[in-house]
Amino acid sequence: MSRPGLVIGGYTSDTEGSGPGLTVARSHADGRLEAVGETTVSGPSFVVAHPRLPLLYAVLERAADGGLAVFADDDPAPRLLAEHPSGGSLPCHLALDPEGRWLAIANYGDGTVTAYRLGEDGMPEPGPLTFPHEGRGPRPDRQEGPHAHQAVFGPGGVLYVTDLGTDQMRRFLPGMRPHPDGPVRLAPGSGPRHFLHHEGHWYVTGELDGTVRVYDDEWREAGAVRASGGDNLPAHIALSADGRHLYVANRGPDTISVFEVDGPRLTMTAEVPSGGSWPRHFAIDGDRLYVANQRSDSVAVLALRDGLPEPTGQALTVGTPSCVLIR
Repeated sequence: MSRPGLVIGGYTSDTEGSGPGLTVARSHADGRLEAVGETTVSGPSFVVAHPRLPLLYAVLERAADGGLAVFADDDPAPRLLAEHPSGGSLPCHLALDPEGRWLAIANYGDGTVTAYRLGEDGMPEPGPLTFPHEGRGPRPDRQEGPHAHQAVFGPGGVLYVTDLGTDQMRRFLPGMRPHPDGPVRLAPGSGPRHFLHHEGHWYVTGELDGTVRVYDDEWREAGAVRASGGDNLPAHIALSADGRHLYVANRGPDTISVFEVDGPRLTMTAEVPSGGSWPRHFAIDGDRLYVANQRSDSVAVLALRDGLPEPTGQALTVGTPSCVLIR
C-alpha cells in the first residue's frame, strides 16, 4: 500500500466545527483523494511536520486552554503522543526552525507568541518561553488588541510573526531573543495574516484591506495589489516551486488568485474558483493544488497547468477543514 500523501487539519464540534480532528488522505494518479485514516483530537487547525523525525505537531485552537499536540507520523493515521499548553488562547499557527530545535506558536486570541525548545527526540521540553504583546489598530471591530497569526522562520534563523491586531511584524532572533529594534510597523489597518520571503522581498496578505503588499528586506513597502476584485478576506499565500507564480486564497470571492512575480511587482494573471466556500488554506504538490474550503466541508483538487490552477471537479468531503499538509 502506498503511503498517504495529505494530512488535513480542521475544527471539531468543540471548536465550532464538524470535523473529526486529523484526516489522512491518499492522492491517486488521476488526482482523486481518498480518505484512509482519522485521528480524533480537539481542533487541530494547523499542522506541521518535523524536518527530520517522523513527528507531526498541531495547534489545538481552543479559546480557554489552547493546546499543542505531538503525533507519531504513523501509517495510516497519526498517533497522539502528548499534549502541551499553547501558552495563550486560540492558537492558529505554528512553525519549526529548519534544524528542528525550536517550535513557535502564534496564539490569535490574546496575541501571545510561545516557543518550545525541542529535545533530540523532537519532544517539547518543559518551561516554554511566552511573549505577550500589547497594542491595537485602527479597526476597533478586529484590532482591539494583538492577534498573532502566522509564525515563519526566515533568513538567518529569525522568527517572524504577523500580528493582525497591531499591524506589525514581530521579530525574534535565534534562541528566541526579542529583536532589539522591536516589531516592524506595516500598513495601518491592513491586518497582516500570512506571508512569505522570496529573493529579497516579503509578500504579505492583508486580511482586513484585501491586499497583497510587498516589502523589501528593510521592510520598506515596495508595492501593493488587490488580491481580488470583490469584498475579500485574503488568507493563505504560497509560491510556485520555480518562483514565477504567487497564489492567494480569497475568502468571500472564494477564489485562488495567481500573480506573476517580478521582484516587487505583482501582475494578476488568473483568478479561478477555489472549488468550495471560504478557502482558508491550500497546499501545492507537483501539478496539484489542494484547497481546504472551510465552509463547504471539502478539500478541492485543482490541476496546475503552466502554473495556472484549473478546476477538476474532484473534492474530498471533510468537516470544516482549515489546513492541508503534504507529507
